[in-house]
Amino acid sequence: MWYRNRYLFILDTAICLLIFPLVLFIRLDRPDVLPQAWNDFLPLIIPIVVLKLLVFTLFGFYRRAWYYLSLSDLYPLLFAVIVASTAIALFTLLINNTIPTYAANWFPRSYFILDGLLSLILIGGSRVMVRVVFERTENERTSHRPTSRKRVIIVGAGDAGIAVAREILRSRRQYELVGFVDYDERKKGQRIQGRPVLGVHSYLPEAIRRHGVDEVIIAIPNAPGTVVRRVLEMCKTENVPTKTVPGVNELIEGRVSLKEIRDVQITDLLRRMPVVQDTEAIASFLSQVTVMVTGAGGSIGSELCRKIAAFNPARMVLFGRGENSIFHIQNELHRLFPHIPLIPVIGDIRDALKVDWVIGQYHPEVIFHAAAHKHVPLMEQNAEEVINVNVLGTKNLAEAAVRHGVKRFVAISTDKAVNPVNVMGGSKRLAELIIQDLARSNAATSFVAVRFGNVLGSRGSVVPVLKEQIAQGGPVTITHPDITRYFMTIPEAASLVIQAGAMGVGGEIFVLDMGEPVKIVDLAKDLIRLSGFEVGEDIAIEFTGLRPGEKMYEELLTHKETLGHTRHQKIFVAPPSEPIPHNRLELYLQELEDLARCFDRATLRKRLLEIVSQADEPTHLITPSPRSEPETA
Repeated sequence: MWYRNRYLFILDTAICLLIFPLVLFIRLDRPDVLPQAWNDFLPLIIPIVVLKLLVFTLFGFYRRAWYYLSLSDLYPLLFAVIVASTAIALFTLLINNTIPTYAANWFPRSYFILDGLLSLILIGGSRVMVRVVFERTENERTSHRPTSRKRVIIVGAGDAGIAVAREILRSRRQYELVGFVDYDERKKGQRIQGRPVLGVHSYLPEAIRRHGVDEVIIAIPNAPGTVVRRVLEMCKTENVPTKTVPGVNELIEGRVSLKEIRDVQITDLLRRMPVVQDTEAIASFLSQVTVMVTGAGGSIGSELCRKIAAFNPARMVLFGRGENSIFHIQNELHRLFPHIPLIPVIGDIRDALKVDWVIGQYHPEVIFHAAAHKHVPLMEQNAEEVINVNVLGTKNLAEAAVRHGVKRFVAISTDKAVNPVNVMGGSKRLAELIIQDLARSNAATSFVAVRFGNVLGSRGSVVPVLKEQIAQGGPVTITHPDITRYFMTIPEAASLVIQAGAMGVGGEIFVLDMGEPVKIVDLAKDLIRLSGFEVGEDIAIEFTGLRPGEKMYEELLTHKETLGHTRHQKIFVAPPSEPIPHNRLELYLQELEDLARCFDRATLRKRLLEIVSQADEPTHLITPSPRSEPETA
């Protein structure tokens, strides 16, 4: 790069040589004394020029690609000029002190200010000219060359839109930028990066037709899903493909690469505002401690591992039942965070001895419990497995955490635990009650649960299933036209779980802000359109009826719970509910375990839902079944 900028080095040398007499001429302003002053100060010109060029070199002036000049590139120039002027002042001061009779004794003090200003103007101006000449040359070269570049309009004339425009104008291979549309009407008619703001967003269809646009790029990273959907619909009407820049969470320091511009995805249509984390609070309980994650190979568990690792724990215990998923997350974390010791453990939370040994062996200070069965219809047919994993497995893990002095235990729950009508939801509600029971009797371990809805893209969830049906040509099957669910992205859910864990004192159930519920049929229609098909014409939607254990809509609070605010705007807290007496809870757990061992699925399902539904009544007087009553003499 230095060799390529050798001409700039020569130009700077000439400018510095010119500045010296120019400053003297401006400063002295008397033609009769100029010849004498020139003779007196001439010996200083070489060391001053050398000194300035040395400072410019140290500031990396000749390693920069000045034909991509931006405002941020001018800041080093300002600092370099200030340093150079200061160095010249110190140099002349040194001469004054060492050679008293030298002419520098009457060197004008204003020289340093004038020298700095002229250097900034002339050298900065030369860099601007480099950019101007480069852009004009590129424009002429590309305008006369046959090209297959796509004519594009950028939706959004903010920082992201300007960054995309700059990248397009720099590369000039893939796109030809026509202009912008923006939601701010005040920007209409302005020119950004030499291209016009054609109008507001509603002008987009006309702009597409008038300018022969081939593609539209949405460059509003924090735009809500409704905005993305509206742009998508307008482009669909004009038969023009739409792409988008990544969301705020994916952008790094505002820099955008054309490689990051991608097709619109379903997460863009449900785009939620990025999570702002209290990193100081999170670091205080994750940094330099041993953290254990159960279900570490799952969708939520693996994302928890990635985000926890960013807070530099002392080591991580990756506990899971599937060897392949644990293998993959271990390799990924080792690649991204090679300094963090990783302990992969293949095990099952149903195995109380194994769980106790692992916690006693590695002494985690924090446990995130993400291991669970989650598929509602499947678990309706395997009720004993739900009890063994979601209920008894949680009990095994939580009790081992108490025995070995774990400081914080964060359990993942679900909105299906609220007023449950299925085995999976009932098991998760009972797991919450176990956590709260242990929180009341064990102050040394802080137990909290975090409750949220569906996550987009998790294994076996609705979006991957719908995508598979679309890929196979349909039909897309939905249980009911009015069924709704809450959705959030996997990274958002993991971030908020960790944040809630940092806030927990003990016994709380944290409820994440899930936004507005989404109709599954609308989600399916969006996926069909994003796949390039028309609903009804190319891909049909069929309604199959509610499955066993399925609800029309999900809730976030039981009848007894009320939400309280926390210091995080996306996390609410349900205070600890009225407790079930510990002895009675133990009886119910033993009863459910016995039913699970007998594979009495019908009775097991009925009894589980009775226990949790009565526990959530305003005054819970749960009637034990005859087999669970303690014997009396």
